[in-house]
Amino acid sequence: MPPLTDEVLYTPPPPRPLNYDSPRALKAFLDAQGLGMRKKFGQNFLINPEARKILLDALEIRPGDGVWEIGPGLGAMTWGLLERGAQVKAFEIDPGFIRVLTDFFGRHPRFCLVPGDVLKTWPHAGEERYMLGNLPYTIGSRLLGAFIEGNRFFTRMVVMLQRELVQRMGARPGSKDYSSFSVLCTSTYTVKPLKIVKGSSFYPVPHVDSQGLRLDLRTDVDPCSYPLGFRPLVRRLFASRRKTITHNLYNFVVSYILKGVGTSAEAGYITEEALERCGIPGNKRAEALGLEAFVALAAVLEDIKKITR
Repeated sequence: MPPLTDEVLYTPPPPRPLNYDSPRALKAFLDAQGLGMRKKFGQNFLINPEARKILLDALEIRPGDGVWEIGPGLGAMTWGLLERGAQVKAFEIDPGFIRVLTDFFGRHPRFCLVPGDVLKTWPHAGEERYMLGNLPYTIGSRLLGAFIEGNRFFTRMVVMLQRELVQRMGARPGSKDYSSFSVLCTSTYTVKPLKIVKGSSFYPVPHVDSQGLRLDLRTDVDPCSYPLGFRPLVRRLFASRRKTITHNLYNFVVSYILKGVGTSAEAGYITEEALERCGIPGNKRAEALGLEAFVALAAVLEDIKKITR
């Protein structure tokens, strides 16, 4: 990104290049450019101006703040971010949209385009404090999970996702939506659902409802302070939801603690010892455990791992 001088900071965005609220205008533009919507990328433009404003407002950025924008499409949210003074780093995979975004915003000093698959490019893209995205359903959970497990933390993320995924991210222990993804998200962020958005607010119209979501980095814990095995443990304990904690923990001990070289008796002993020290009944299932139980279990296993080395 260019140096943030007053001239750069207060450079307005270009005139609004498209009527982003009109499916007819968007279709006409795409046809004129020889472009189409590619299903494999999960592309759906958010044509509801109220919903776009809710997302932008929820991000609570100030002029000069750096923002990653995931999947800008034709730039409706990009334009809104530039209007609010953000330094925008936009990640786009579609070659046709990359060309359009470059034409629309490429000369603006607060705009930087990162072409390619964001799942591959984000580790090399530097760090900004904020993230905004109308995330394709095909990569939403994968991308957010990759950020958390890759220790890439934002002060705030505001995203539009499939409604079912939003429900999973903020789910409580014991609920049907509670999953490893719920634990990973709530261990790092406070999860605040925003407006539910019907399919008619998108072009093309998807077959599911969407929902905005605000994720604020927790200030009461250091997300890097969790035991080393915490996130792999969470994933493994939910891997077979119908199995008990004892069963799934035993498999985790074999692969993570003993690295496949210990005996079944050793794995069984470590499993029982860890559960007993944490006061966790082994006949329960992972969805019964809260965050604190997962953290305690991971810490005990790290202690045992040091002893068994």
